[in-house]
Amino acid sequence: MRGRPHVVLCAYPRTAVRPQSFQQFWETPLKQAIVAFALATTSVLAMAQPTPAGLWRTIDDDGKTEKSLVRIANAGGIYSGKIERIFDAAKADAKCEKCEDARKDQPILGMTIIDGVKQDDEENTLFDGGHILDPRTGKIYKVRLKTIDGGKKLDVRGYIGTPFLGRTQTWIRVE
Repeated sequence: MRGRPHVVLCAYPRTAVRPQSFQQFWETPLKQAIVAFALATTSVLAMAQPTPAGLWRTIDDDGKTEKSLVRIANAGGIYSGKIERIFDAAKADAKCEKCEDARKDQPILGMTIIDGVKQDDEENTLFDGGHILDPRTGKIYKVRLKTIDGGKKLDVRGYIGTPFLGRTQTWIRVE
């Protein structure tokens, strides 16, 4: 075995130009491919529809009057929403006099008005299965939330029985 030359396996063929340093390695087409993949992945994630979690400005049924700020939070895949601010100073200390559950005569400010909402299994922009309280009337409705306009707006539909029998308000994302 002494007379035989040693065989050295190399990852680069002898005819290939090997990068001499780490910097040269990153200036190769491999770097360009990695950067392209990262950008493509980032853009796909950016196109993913956002959830209703965040702070929303509620608009009255007239489509013009701002009523309150509601913060929707996600806890283990279940969304709920609380009133954080009431714009009408005369109603800021109002209580839910017409509520028939544990919220009766409780301050509307800080009250949970949306609960039990989950993301739809088939449509990623749709969230339903929960309830919404109208503190003005004390009535509780089923609710369906749908993010629209890239998550900048939220269609909030309160209904009885089927979504066809209800009304929709469009809320505006604040944060």
